[in-house]
Amino acid sequence: MQPYELTLTDAAEQLRTRALSPLELVDSVLDRIAATEPRLGAYVTVTAERARRAAREAGHRLAADPAAVPLPGIPVGLKDLIDVAGEPTTASSRVRSGHRAGTDSTVTARVTAAGAALVGKTHTHEFAYGLTTPQTRNAWDQRRVAGGSSGGSAVAVAAGAATFALGTDTGGSIRVPAALNGVVGLKPTFGLVPRHGVTPLSWSLDHVGPLTRTVEDSSLVLAVLTGNAPRDPGPSPRPAHDLTGLRVGVPGNYFFDRVDPEVETAVRQAIGRLAELGARLVDVEIPMARYVQAVQWGLMVPEATAYHERTLRTVPELYAPDVRILLEAGALLPAADYLRAQRARTLMRQSWLRMLETVDLVAAPTVPTTAAEADRADRSRPDGTVESVSDSYVRLSAPADITGVPALTVPVGHDRAGLPIGMQLMGRPLEEAVLLRAGHAYERTRQPGTLAPVGRAPGGAGTHATTVL
Repeated sequence: MQPYELTLTDAAEQLRTRALSPLELVDSVLDRIAATEPRLGAYVTVTAERARRAAREAGHRLAADPAAVPLPGIPVGLKDLIDVAGEPTTASSRVRSGHRAGTDSTVTARVTAAGAALVGKTHTHEFAYGLTTPQTRNAWDQRRVAGGSSGGSAVAVAAGAATFALGTDTGGSIRVPAALNGVVGLKPTFGLVPRHGVTPLSWSLDHVGPLTRTVEDSSLVLAVLTGNAPRDPGPSPRPAHDLTGLRVGVPGNYFFDRVDPEVETAVRQAIGRLAELGARLVDVEIPMARYVQAVQWGLMVPEATAYHERTLRTVPELYAPDVRILLEAGALLPAADYLRAQRARTLMRQSWLRMLETVDLVAAPTVPTTAAEADRADRSRPDGTVESVSDSYVRLSAPADITGVPALTVPVGHDRAGLPIGMQLMGRPLEEAVLLRAGHAYERTRQPGTLAPVGRAPGGAGTHATTVL
């Protein structure tokens, strides 16, 4: 096994036992970036020398005090909304050409203080305002979308071109690309992870969180992001695998509506696996479900336009057409509609909290379909109607952003074309530990952390029917 193939947890253990050096790990990941970037386009910029300097420093710190380095030389990719002092923050946009950050964002400061080595800034859909990240290709099939807006981060992790990455999630932008690329994505509780130094899309909906190969890796990174990383020179304690007593809500409405049959089959089998591990399945009704997309867009569109007001007036031609249209539309939304969306969000959050008093988490599909072909704007629903790709991807992820509850996506299988399928777990605010426990227990029943076979011929020979891993 090459070092770039290691999960974060396994790499950290090898680094602490001196079976592997930080520089060997970083060089292996940089070589992997060089090999995969021509096909994937995950990175805006690669910071090779910066990463090597961080690896050497991590080696010195490990020798002095292993307990003080939770992420010793672990290669990380940061979504290009996240400021790194001295490096460009382009938001994958011509509007930001020539911009360089003066200081680190809070999350950058925390992961680097923990020893992580920045290998590069990853592509986002321009200013995070989209669900496909057009500059980047899906790690499992390069003819298909990466998902967005943290598409570069998800693809880098899926391909072994980063051991972990950070993304942002406003309408599903961590979880959607994570699900489409077969990795783990965690959207923490709203406000739990600081957003200082992160370019906003919608300040009342934005979240920062990790994309990793395993749930255990996500737990490690979350501890660093929240400032609660333990001083522990050994491997992290593994969560309990017995889910006896855990109440898992299974939605009777909304989350399984208009979902591709292969996705529904894989997710329902994964929920059944939770029951086999001791969880009790409880039917739940999702409150105010018909208002989800109206509230999401009613909040996000005017807030995004307000942030971009000056540049939209001065250099509108520098925006990509799809983003410019959305920003211009936001200027037309009446203030009364925005206030109605805020009021509806409050009611929706209160209703979700009441629902979550009856269960410990809700399990559902992360997205209703797998990765779309890159040149397709629409998808056909199982009922014969047509839905835009972006609306399809945001539909099941938006509720957790509106309500601010934590949400975790884990890989649960592949469709017949070999494309990944994700299951989403959503829980009570500040109870990420419950989601991580359930996700890790499920993950232990399959082979976690499998890298995407970058460069394989998509479809045709070698594909397989829906499987739960």
